[in-house]
Amino acid sequence: MQPTMPETLNPEQLKKIDAYWRAANYLSVGQIYLYDNPLLKKPLKKAHIKPRLLGHWGTTPGLNFIYVHLNRIITQHDLNMIYIAGPGHGGPGLVANTYLEGTYCEVYPDVSQDEQGMKRLFKQFSFPGGIPSHVAPETPGSIHEGGELGYSLSHAYGAVFDNPDLIAVCVVGDGEAETGPLATSWHSNKFLNPVTDGVVLPILHLNGYKIANPTVLARISHDELDHLFRGYGYNPYFVEGRDPSKMHRLMAATLDAVMQDIQRIKTVSRKEGTPKRPVWPMIVLRTPKGWTCPPQIDGKRTEDYWRSHQVPMGDMDKPTHVKILEQWMKSYKPQELFDKSGRFKPELAELAPKSDRRMSANPHANGGLLLKDLRLPDFRRYAVAVKQPGAVEAEATRIMGAFLRDTMKINMEHRNFRLFSPDENNSNRWQDVLDITNRAWMAERQPYDDHLAPDGRVMEMLSEHQCQGWLEGYLLTGRHGFFSCYEAFIHIIDSMFNQHAKWLKVCNHIPWRRPIASLNYLLSSHVWRQDHNGFSHQDPGFIDHVVNKKAEVIRVYLPPDANTLLSVTDHCLRSRNHVNVIVAGKQSAPQWLDMDAAVKHCTAGIGIWEWASNDRNSEPDVVMACCGDVPTLETLAAVSLLRTYLPKVRVRVVNVVDLMKLQPSAEHPNGLSDKDFDALFTTDKPVIFAFHGYPWLIHRLTYRRTNHKNLHVRGYKEEGTTSTPFDMVVMNDLDRFHLVADVIDRIPLRGSRADYAKQALRDKRIEHKQYIAEQGEDMPEIRQWKWSGSRKSVRK
Repeated sequence: MQPTMPETLNPEQLKKIDAYWRAANYLSVGQIYLYDNPLLKKPLKKAHIKPRLLGHWGTTPGLNFIYVHLNRIITQHDLNMIYIAGPGHGGPGLVANTYLEGTYCEVYPDVSQDEQGMKRLFKQFSFPGGIPSHVAPETPGSIHEGGELGYSLSHAYGAVFDNPDLIAVCVVGDGEAETGPLATSWHSNKFLNPVTDGVVLPILHLNGYKIANPTVLARISHDELDHLFRGYGYNPYFVEGRDPSKMHRLMAATLDAVMQDIQRIKTVSRKEGTPKRPVWPMIVLRTPKGWTCPPQIDGKRTEDYWRSHQVPMGDMDKPTHVKILEQWMKSYKPQELFDKSGRFKPELAELAPKSDRRMSANPHANGGLLLKDLRLPDFRRYAVAVKQPGAVEAEATRIMGAFLRDTMKINMEHRNFRLFSPDENNSNRWQDVLDITNRAWMAERQPYDDHLAPDGRVMEMLSEHQCQGWLEGYLLTGRHGFFSCYEAFIHIIDSMFNQHAKWLKVCNHIPWRRPIASLNYLLSSHVWRQDHNGFSHQDPGFIDHVVNKKAEVIRVYLPPDANTLLSVTDHCLRSRNHVNVIVAGKQSAPQWLDMDAAVKHCTAGIGIWEWASNDRNSEPDVVMACCGDVPTLETLAAVSLLRTYLPKVRVRVVNVVDLMKLQPSAEHPNGLSDKDFDALFTTDKPVIFAFHGYPWLIHRLTYRRTNHKNLHVRGYKEEGTTSTPFDMVVMNDLDRFHLVADVIDRIPLRGSRADYAKQALRDKRIEHKQYIAEQGEDMPEIRQWKWSGSRKSVRK
């Protein structure tokens, strides 16, 4: 709907707002093109232009237009607001605005507000040793780079959860709006509590074109577009046109009307006590692509067309192009905007908000400034009592859920901790959390619904993209969280993980960016316990993907039981600027370590399990290594069989919790030195390594180690179906019988005992296949197996 309120801007305000916008546009074009002569004091020459022209103009003038108008309402209403640019390739615009309001100069003093500073500003953009072309971590005020499209709106909603006074203005590009994650994220309004959460104001930036094609939303009728967003639950305001003067007036009036809507919604919701889902406003801003650039270049349509998406003129060897660029930049009348020294004129600079009301200086966009340590209960109080290894069973993630429940409870007053899951919270055994909170839900509810409430702190939507995006927005603005997901389906957000890991890597090297809470994953319902769902649910490859990222950022943990899982969880919730991936099963399984032993083992990250080994005071004949709960079970069962069949074989059992311990210390801060690695794995003995995931990952991590040639890894080799739990390991040669056969094949044994043992093991595998084909479940000796080989206490 169009606003009907009176004229908002007087002639002086209109003049200043337009001048501010022209200044941002001038600085944006200068960043894309200029190497020197920033104020155009001299006639523009090719020598003043960068040899390589990089960047994106098309979306930038619209982003600048929005920014200056937001500055006005921030000042008018004293708003706490951040700006999220979905079309992050409009980086020149956001950098220009942070420069104009002074924040850029504060964090980068050498980029001063004068002619020399402007020259540095221009030169550094998309230039070796300079800054990226997008709204990257280097840009003050940014929590969203916008390189990969689709996540701006979920980031915006994540940012305002539990931030009742914060407004996140999210500019959604019309190209970005075609992505699956963005299309789904419009539904985030069904999870936003108008009392306890802040406000997201989406602005659809409808400029009509992508790189070389029209956008879908720009080519449907006005009515269809209006109905689409009303169907999503929004009240769309349309701001459409190309005449700057008219558009300034319309945008100002619209924002005033939108602010009235927001204030009304907030006031009514607070009075009602039990909030109902409101119809939140949004804006559809339709402007020309590449607004204010030359309408045609070389006789070809440029403004309001896809040719303006990136660099409107790329070939600056043409003298006519240099002249066109000079005329284009002079059309913004820089002499009216900057004084002779290059300083932004004070009467224009005063339009920007002050101090941390500037969007580029808002502390929510540098969340580490606001981060408070999470209050954590003593995880030792949740310990499973383990008197002997394997004597009791427990569901590890259910124990973790009890710990998270109490973590949630003691942080309720701070409202800085949430859990996120794509409809898998209970499946992954975290349902104890619902004893003290609910699932967040603002849509319709029925009397028989289970744990749905407006103030819930468990975020569940069947979209891994939304869970990831919400959590990232929540973390980037200074809070804490955990993401629980089925292992196979976490791949859906592989590229979102990429972007967040890259963001953290860059932030680690920006002094003014304060560390934020780590992004924590629990991957459960994992490959070895997806026998019931089948092949489509069996994929442990996310950790292969994760370890490609910077060692300073990524951590991967595979705790073998509940007590080690508790220790790892506590550690991850205390960490900063990491991505922590925990892989743990949810099914009932043997428990190996008491809590004291678990803490020591997790602190070391890797170690010999003396109680399972028999090589003390001698050299081992073989090292049996394991990483992951099911591989640990199968390894210990194999050790037990070795003691039956080949009791004289000296076995050392090494368990790995921190996967990155396998990398050399020169490559990962958690990695073992070669000396320590050799002490565990020897320099010349065979190593049979039972691994949770794909075997070649272990080879990747250890290929430089002394004894790598003797390392034999068993893991998932893409064999699976709907079967039994033990058949999963049999199909992938990770079962206890095969592990013992691997030992026999790799150590020198005399006599026929080993030959008979190997045949007995082969027969067991055949017996297993026959039994499950007849009975539909694993053999009793598999289902009821217990560890009985300890010669020492449970302690390491």
